[in-house]
Amino acid sequence: MKKYELMAIADRLTEAGVKRIRRVGHSMEFDHIKDYVRGDDYRTINWKATARKTRLMVNHFDDEKSQQVYSVIDIGRVMKMPFEGMSLLDYAINSSLVISSIAMHKQDKAGLVTFSNKVSNILPADRQARQMQNILEILYNQKLIFLNPILNTDQHNSAEDQSPKPYSLYTNFESLNALQRQLAYLRRLAQAHLVIVIFFINTELFSLIDKPRRMLRKFITKLLRKNLLLKNG
Repeated sequence: MKKYELMAIADRLTEAGVKRIRRVGHSMEFDHIKDYVRGDDYRTINWKATARKTRLMVNHFDDEKSQQVYSVIDIGRVMKMPFEGMSLLDYAINSSLVISSIAMHKQDKAGLVTFSNKVSNILPADRQARQMQNILEILYNQKLIFLNPILNTDQHNSAEDQSPKPYSLYTNFESLNALQRQLAYLRRLAQAHLVIVIFFINTELFSLIDKPRRMLRKFITKLLRKNLLLKNG
């Protein structure tokens, strides 16, 4: 977190793959005055600045800030899968901490939802100094619940503020059938919010598939022998 926090302060998030996109909007949040270039909206021309500079100048508006950025984390059975020494839940917690920290340093509000067969925790989005500590405390106490997750949109919309908000949804799908079962809920959630579904690729499985057949045969033989020894006690 400290590493990404320093990068956010220094505006070096592009090194971590975070690309900043500036759009010309018509919110009330004024950014700066700039020279007119072809394609700029003529309605944003600043006539006073144009008279002073004797060339066309336009007002530039930044995207509205204070967005509510929610990390929605599945703590159900599908997040138990381990790879490279950590469970999928561990990776989701680490990622949501970084995203929440960056959002708050960029003057947005960070919130948190955890769920399995029902919603476990809801922390309303905020950017007060205490908010990051609240997120840390909730995530530190999260334990896997060995039940299948249910993406109930009514539960996820139970926060007081029903305005559209970005959702980073951390989950996993064991099969295409599991994905199809949840797809209807994801579509309903996407109708009201900007939903980014983050799921995981089993890199260890792909590396095993890419190994030569001889090495794979040795691996399977070793695995079967190990299981046989465990059964024989």
